[in-house]
Amino acid sequence: MGGESGGERGTTERVLTLLGLLQQRQTWTGPELADRLGVTPRTVRRDVERLRALGYPVHAVQGVGGGYRLGRGQELPPLLLDDQEAIATAVSLLAGADGAVTGAGEAALRALTKLDQVLPARLRHEVRALSGSVESFGGGRTPVDPGVLMTLARACRDEVEAGFGYASKGDVRQRRVEPYRLVASDRRWYLLAYDLDRDDWRTFRVDRMTDVSARTWRFRPRAAPDAATYVQEGVASRVYAHQARFLVRAPADTVRAQIPASAAVVRGRGDGLCEVLSGAASLDAMLLHVLLLGHEFEVLDPPELGRRCHVLAQRLLAAGATPRP
Repeated sequence: MGGESGGERGTTERVLTLLGLLQQRQTWTGPELADRLGVTPRTVRRDVERLRALGYPVHAVQGVGGGYRLGRGQELPPLLLDDQEAIATAVSLLAGADGAVTGAGEAALRALTKLDQVLPARLRHEVRALSGSVESFGGGRTPVDPGVLMTLARACRDEVEAGFGYASKGDVRQRRVEPYRLVASDRRWYLLAYDLDRDDWRTFRVDRMTDVSARTWRFRPRAAPDAATYVQEGVASRVYAHQARFLVRAPADTVRAQIPASAAVVRGRGDGLCEVLSGAASLDAMLLHVLLLGHEFEVLDPPELGRRCHVLAQRLLAAGATPRP
C-alpha cells in the first residue's frame, strides 16, 4: 500500500476520488477503498467524515458484505462529474430548457449557469457556448451532429464568421454568414445568421449543413430580430409559396395545443381570440388545416383566400345537396 497524500490539495483530491468510487458501486469495504486510494483504513474513515460534513450521506453497513454506501440525503450536495458527464449534463439541461416540461426551462438555465461556474476552464467554454447561443420554441427534435452544434455555438459566442455547404433544392452551395443564434424547434435545429452574400438575415437548417467551420474573422453584431420568433415565423410561413393570417375564435393556448409550433405562429388577441399565421403549398391546404381545428374563424390575409372560401363553400353545399341515385 502506498503512502498517504500530503497537504490540503492532496486531501481534497483524495476525498473527491473517494466520492467518485462511492458513486460507482453500491457498497465498498474499508480495505477496498484504502487499497484504491493508497491510504490506511483510518484515513478512509476520516475522509468519509469529511464527505458527511459536506452533506453526503455515507452510511457504514455492518455485518457480512458490509462497508460504506452512499445513501440518499435530505439536501442536494455537490456532484462529481468527469469531462464527458459534464458535457452530457449540459446537453441534457439544454433539452430541459426548451420548455418541453412546464416550469423546467428557467430551472434548467439556472442549473447551466451553476455548472458553468464550477467547471474547469477547458470545459467552461464548451458549456457557455451551448447555454449562451441556444434558444427554442418547441420540444423534441431530429438529432444532428453535436460537433456541428458546438462549432456553431462557439461561433455565435465568439462573434466570428462561419462557413458551410448548404443543401437546398438539390444543390449544395457554400454560404458565408455571421451566426447569431441556434434555435431549436419541435422538429429540427436552425441557425439564425446574417448571410453576407445575400446581405440579409436567413434561417438555415443545421441538418442540411456540411463542412461547417468557424473562421477567424470577427464581426460587430448587427441589430437582430428576436431569434426564436423570426425562425418560427420562417418555418411556419415564409418558406411556403402561400402565407395566410386567420382570426380564430378560441384562446391562443387552446389553438397552440392543436398546432405544432413549426406549423403556425399563434398570437393572442384577447377576449378569447387569437391570430394564426401559417403557410402552405396551396391555399386549399391552409383552409383545410384551420377548418379542422373546429373553431369559428375569419380570413385576414390574403384577399384571394377569402374568395376561395366562397368557391369551396359552394362546392361543399352542392355536394351535400346532390340526391343519392
